[in-house]
Amino acid sequence: MRRTPRFLAALLVSTALLSAPALAQGPAPAADPVVARVDGTEIRLSELQSEMERLPAELRSMPQPMLMPLLLDQLITQKAITAAARAQGLASDPEVQARLRRAEEEALQQALITRAVAPQMTEEALRARYQRDVAGQPAEEEVRARHILVPTEAEARTALAEARRPNADFAEVARRRSTGPGSREGGDLGFFKRGDMIPEFATAAFAMQPGQISEAPVRTQFGWHVIKVEARRAVPPPPFEEAQEALRQRAFEEAVNAEVERIRASAQVERFAMDGSPLPAPAAPSLLDGAAPPAAPQPRR
Repeated sequence: MRRTPRFLAALLVSTALLSAPALAQGPAPAADPVVARVDGTEIRLSELQSEMERLPAELRSMPQPMLMPLLLDQLITQKAITAAARAQGLASDPEVQARLRRAEEEALQQALITRAVAPQMTEEALRARYQRDVAGQPAEEEVRARHILVPTEAEARTALAEARRPNADFAEVARRRSTGPGSREGGDLGFFKRGDMIPEFATAAFAMQPGQISEAPVRTQFGWHVIKVEARRAVPPPPFEEAQEALRQRAFEEAVNAEVERIRASAQVERFAMDGSPLPAPAAPSLLDGAAPPAAPQPRR
């Protein structure tokens, strides 16, 4: 069966992000047979398995009897192209050499960062972070509110007066008058935390109890709001399983930033002007920098 290059190329879409578990490689199998030769260059089973590990999870879930031949075909194609390029002397081309150096640098950078952040990515480390940053936090308050958003204060006061009439249906007034998000749903904003809203709106909403309508229109950068609070609730911290991905992302970013800063701080850096001429060395800090003058002597009595 002839396999299209587009399909084979899709199999090589990689998730090679700076993520320790995703990049971790198991030990090479004891038996590592040759599964193909291309112009004398061997392709071993371990190389094929390595290619499979770099595939997205949805492709790795394909049955191996179907996946392995497709990957092998792709590797054979790659080896044949590489051999043809070498035969044409492209390995000595300056542009190719520059790209190879860049690829080597990127691989080294990735390997170093991966090794440095790996200890922060374990489940044990993430659970410890969860206990420190999440589990001990108090329940966070949320408010469910509706609002009527209009461009002018006069329109807002008209809407407020109508919404405050006896037996008035706030949602129906919002559907007719509001120009903001959720107007078709009667201005319903659902539940939100204080930090989800801009400060002026959040301050007004969280100062109200269920059933209350704002005493006066609230002005924000979006216009004038009339707010009605529908409900309040306290939301406990999420379980570890729900917080794990966010914790992992935060731990990864912090570990990468810390390692990059550490390496950069320890590097000896010389800067030059754009024409290659040396730049003057930065002035050394003076011993007097930040020093305060001595206090004036007090006259003797």
